[in-house]
Amino acid sequence: MLSAVLSLSLFISASSSAATPVAGSVVDSSGRAVPRAMVQVVQSDGAIAASLFTDVDGAFRVADAPAGCRVIVSLNGFEPASADCRSDEALRLTLAVAPVAEDIVVSATRTEAPAGQVAAAVTVFGAEEIQRKQQPLLADLLRDAPGTTIVRTGGQGTVTSLFVRGGESNYTKVLLDGVPMNEPGGAFNLSNVTTENLDRVEFVRGANSALYGSDAMTGVIQLFTRRGRSTTPEGQFRIEGGSFDTIRGSGGIAAKAGRFDYSADAAGLSTDNEAPNNQFRNATLSGAFGASLGDGATLRLVGRAERGKTGTPGQVAFGRPDLDAFYKRHDQVWGLSFDQANGAFRQRAGYGIAVSHQASTNLVLDPPYTPSFEGRSAPFEFSDFAFDSRTDLRRHHASYQVDGTIASAHAGTHVETALVDWEGERATLGDALAGTSAPASRDNVGLTLQHQALWARVFVTAGVRIEHNDSFGTATVPRVGAAWYARTGGDAVGTTRLHGSAGRGIKEPTILQSFSTNPFFLGNPDLEPERSGAVDAGIEQRLAHDRVRLDLTWFDNRYRDIIALQTIDPQTFSSQYFNIGLTRARGVELTGDVALVSGLRASAGYTLTDSEILESTSTSPVFKAGNWAFRRPRHSGFAGVSWTGARAAIDLSGSLVGRRVDSDFSSLAPPMLENSRYALWDLRGSLQLTRVIAFTGAVDNLTDSDHMDPLGYPVLGRAIRVGVRTKW
Repeated sequence: MLSAVLSLSLFISASSSAATPVAGSVVDSSGRAVPRAMVQVVQSDGAIAASLFTDVDGAFRVADAPAGCRVIVSLNGFEPASADCRSDEALRLTLAVAPVAEDIVVSATRTEAPAGQVAAAVTVFGAEEIQRKQQPLLADLLRDAPGTTIVRTGGQGTVTSLFVRGGESNYTKVLLDGVPMNEPGGAFNLSNVTTENLDRVEFVRGANSALYGSDAMTGVIQLFTRRGRSTTPEGQFRIEGGSFDTIRGSGGIAAKAGRFDYSADAAGLSTDNEAPNNQFRNATLSGAFGASLGDGATLRLVGRAERGKTGTPGQVAFGRPDLDAFYKRHDQVWGLSFDQANGAFRQRAGYGIAVSHQASTNLVLDPPYTPSFEGRSAPFEFSDFAFDSRTDLRRHHASYQVDGTIASAHAGTHVETALVDWEGERATLGDALAGTSAPASRDNVGLTLQHQALWARVFVTAGVRIEHNDSFGTATVPRVGAAWYARTGGDAVGTTRLHGSAGRGIKEPTILQSFSTNPFFLGNPDLEPERSGAVDAGIEQRLAHDRVRLDLTWFDNRYRDIIALQTIDPQTFSSQYFNIGLTRARGVELTGDVALVSGLRASAGYTLTDSEILESTSTSPVFKAGNWAFRRPRHSGFAGVSWTGARAAIDLSGSLVGRRVDSDFSSLAPPMLENSRYALWDLRGSLQLTRVIAFTGAVDNLTDSDHMDPLGYPVLGRAIRVGVRTKW
């Protein structure tokens, strides 16, 4: 009898100490899944029994967890969380956001990952920040990112260009939920893109052609459409007005009902700006619809349409405005995607199309004038000329991506990605006055392989892409990056992260550069792609219990085979496009974020861009070898402070730009070859009057700066807007 009791006791003891499986999920304070968080299973004696990362859905599973263990979850930028191991039900652990939070990004690797693990320099603008800053246009939001320069030729709605790390304005790829929005050849005019119905904006700097192919020479910007997440429909309506006869209004709704979610938004913006014939009218429609199909599969449809018309008076600082010229565009982006995640395997297939109809028109000839400015004058009159050019662009995009995750107790976690992209570019270049039309077409295919190796403190990403383009043939572009956490922890001297990357970029010729038949801008079908080589390295330091984050990044870029016009017949002034340029740009980006006290935050950034044109055949003094890159300042930066309380919020932000090479392009004597530095400050505020109604106010150009950017185009003076916003 005694032996039987002893045997039963031994059996019970052995059973209670036997290993059991433990599974669960990790979410943030809003309930969103947190991928690639570190999960550690700790025994009762403190020894670590297992370490692994959560998957793309924030889930984890440990097959053999010892009895009496605890699960501890941690991720840089979040407060750690823990729970006792349980085998009878799945655990759900919530990571509270640290004062200076970590962002989960997609654009850096085309997989969900914490920004600190991807090595690339990334800036994220979330929905709350977009609302607080109250910037109607995307370009003005991007001023608060390091390494960037925004140039707008006049008031809102005029041609708006983005320069990143000393590169050209067509070196950044722009996507909406994975669908490319650039014109063929990389050109992207930010003039018509608003911030309406956006959930977040991700901005990745550096050469990223290994993932995205052509156009991703200096960076990638991806816009994410708002999704419905509440079971109760959430609606919003806003109306505001102010200086220069500005009126802005919008209305939208979003919800999640069972297996379906949706969002829809309509908005309009109208302003006369400040100069004659400079009015801007814009309308935006956007939305998203998603459906869960079961077995980890989802189907999603997104769409965005923006219609704008802008009067273009020209360089009014140097002479009379053109009173009838205008620029009109109608852009649409549509995307359909299928996504399925099943354990360690995930696949995604998608198709999208970006359509743009553009017209640049001047049919009435204004009187001649002689440009002049502050004692400078041109030696001859400038005459108006008529034009009516039409551009119709269609960019089809289809892709398939598969990701596989392999986790090992000793060799770390490895994420393998294979993807293929196809783009069909179709264009029609028309001249309505001459009655001519020139169609153009080309197809591009890219194949990417990427490997991500994840360990507790080291994260390595390596990838390569083979890009076949109908214009330039086949090119191979690699990229590699790594991040190492030399120190972890959220104490007074917190986490120290070292990061670095190196890659190559390519950009196909524009439709005009390849196919133009105009003898003054003759296309060249034998053009090579423009290429870049980019290296960066930096250190990020967190301090004061995650209330301070500092990041210093050094970069060195070289842009070669730059396409430019070259005269081929001096007697007829005929010109053709050739690969003739080489430019170098290197420098540093320093950024800081501080969560001072509850609700009070400050951020600042400084960029040094040491650029130089190394090779050029241009006879213009602003494009000659030895000069800085055109319109790219050596010194630039941003600064801002915001406070958010229970019923009120205020935001002050400034963009600071140093002197830069520019041109009057008006034959002034003596010529203007440099633009002076400036600071542009904006103030925003809101006051919650009731649970659903808030009063809003905005002041653009707070100090009423009167600089030109670029030369000949004065910026708008101080402008004030006030309005009402409702949310329910």
